[in-house]
Amino acid sequence: MNAEALKRQAAAKALESVRDGMKLGLGTGSTARHFVELLGERVRDGLNVVGVPTSEATRADAERCGIRLATLDDIPHLDLTVDGADEIDPDLNLIKGGGGALLREKIVAAASDRMVVIADESKWVADLGKFPLPIEVVPFGLGATRRLIERAIARAGAAGTLELRKGRDGHAFVTDGGHWIIDARLGRIPDPQALASALVAIPGVVEHGLFLGLAGTAILAGPNGIRVFERPAGRG
Repeated sequence: MNAEALKRQAAAKALESVRDGMKLGLGTGSTARHFVELLGERVRDGLNVVGVPTSEATRADAERCGIRLATLDDIPHLDLTVDGADEIDPDLNLIKGGGGALLREKIVAAASDRMVVIADESKWVADLGKFPLPIEVVPFGLGATRRLIERAIARAGAAGTLELRKGRDGHAFVTDGGHWIIDARLGRIPDPQALASALVAIPGVVEHGLFLGLAGTAILAGPNGIRVFERPAGRG
């Protein structure tokens, strides 16, 4: 079974948590796209929900699928967010942002009673960090911000290289919010909380891809079926 089929299985399992009348956060990325498509099928069958998309790409997908949409200005409190992840550890801490939507994804997740993460089982890791950590930054003063990021990484006990993300045109990738992304290739993050705290203290950093204590449930699909994990009690 290929990765896309596994992602769709995970998305279908998450759809079981959706109830009529819910206000939903709609994630970004290839796995979340499967959830949006399956949700659209339910909506066409009469399910009444409203979604808040985490990116312009997801907005376009949801509109195409006939899902009624709103913003967090319209409905600042959501029942459930379903999103993918680039890495998931046993405490259900995540690295997200491979698709560049980490800022809006984190805002939407924080506005939700519950966040369900869906993925194929390759995203499950013992320790975060093999996937490059996205750090969303303001373009102004990039050199100074980069230097402070390097210091923050070292203080948090990690090490690696930083790379400005490029778009298909070869220029800096621009997020929906008009920012740039630095990808930190660290290999392993020994203390995600320390690194998260250090990064948010940097004036030029808008947000980072460490999602700590936000996901309550992870649904992983693999060749042997679906596995569901709940965040350990007292974590996050």
